[in-house]
Amino acid sequence: MVQCEMCGASVSSPKTVKIEGAELDVCNDCADFGTEIKTQQSSSSSTKYSTGSSSSSSGGSTGSSGTSGSGGSGRSRSRSDMFDDMDEIVTDYDERIRSARENKDLSQSDLANELNEKASLIRKLERGDTLPSDDVQSKLEKFLDISLSGSVAADDEEWSGGSSSGEYTLGDVVKRKD
Repeated sequence: MVQCEMCGASVSSPKTVKIEGAELDVCNDCADFGTEIKTQQSSSSSTKYSTGSSSSSSGGSTGSSGTSGSGGSGRSRSRSDMFDDMDEIVTDYDERIRSARENKDLSQSDLANELNEKASLIRKLERGDTLPSDDVQSKLEKFLDISLSGSVAADDEEWSGGSSSGEYTLGDVVKRKD
């Protein structure tokens, strides 16, 4: 039996579904949340672009399909997530902005004028109602001489969820609004 990657239910024949850009093996109930992906495994082994054992036999040929096929599969394995290189905004960004502004003896409207932004944006940032865009974040960091970026590694260590088998499913993380 396989576990549904969304709710964790035991499934004898899961469906592969694309949900929010991710391909998941899910139960029939969770399949409604995405688009079912049709698998073509039987026909892929007969094509010349297959990445299975037939690609190793075509390695000696001078055609470009053998090299691009194996090169493409190698790239997909070593491809990194775009979010790996991004810094995340610290959770206390609102306090950092407020205290740095007050240390420079500036009002919210004075800071807004210096950054060429609206005072309402500065108010929302200091209340924590909105996250700064990349442009506003860099302006704030330069002008106030603060850092609003931090790493996420500490959040990953605090995670204590998971199923009885020790594997995590999407259902362990997501809270549904019904």
